[in-house]
Amino acid sequence: MNFEFPALPYAYDALEPHIDRMTMEIHHTKHHRAYFDKFVAAIQGTELENKSLNEIFAQISKASAAVRNNGGGFFNHNLFWEILGPNGGGAPVGKLAEEISKAFGSFEDFKTKFNDAAANRFGSGWAWLSVKADNSLCVCSSPNQDNPLMDVHDCQGTPIMGLDVWEHAYYLKYQNRRPDYINAFWNLVNWEKVSDNYEKALK
Repeated sequence: MNFEFPALPYAYDALEPHIDRMTMEIHHTKHHRAYFDKFVAAIQGTELENKSLNEIFAQISKASAAVRNNGGGFFNHNLFWEILGPNGGGAPVGKLAEEISKAFGSFEDFKTKFNDAAANRFGSGWAWLSVKADNSLCVCSSPNQDNPLMDVHDCQGTPIMGLDVWEHAYYLKYQNRRPDYINAFWNLVNWEKVSDNYEKALK
């Protein structure tokens, strides 16, 4: 089995004041860790044990709920931590910036569409910026721990940026004010990493 639980690429308090230390520590060591441990237990000794996450997600409709929910939770958080950073914010540059403007009209229009996807996801889930099979960009959301790599998703593609809108991601600081948390997210986006994810998705 080739899966490992990742350390955060920054300190738990590095994203303050936008995301507080306690939320980050609980989110990473409790929620993310539980998804990882349960995912490993669900695939251990099965034909999925030596498959990649992409291979598993491509046929997730045939997998158990434990694999779908916990494999998704493991992957989604891996991506989430990587596209955040204490020196984030601003706007993308280069090819990704050009494609965002091409797909959505402008960076501000893209932010509005992404914010709407995050704010209007009923209950728990995620908002995504993904690269579709034709290399175009799309914004969508998914319930629970689903993601666009899964064959059950209605907007399939390769996610390059995701925002966790489960309450455990923001409730200690923002309570029920999800829009405030979504707005704070833009101060943390590591556009260099998102651009790197974009370039890899095109290959």
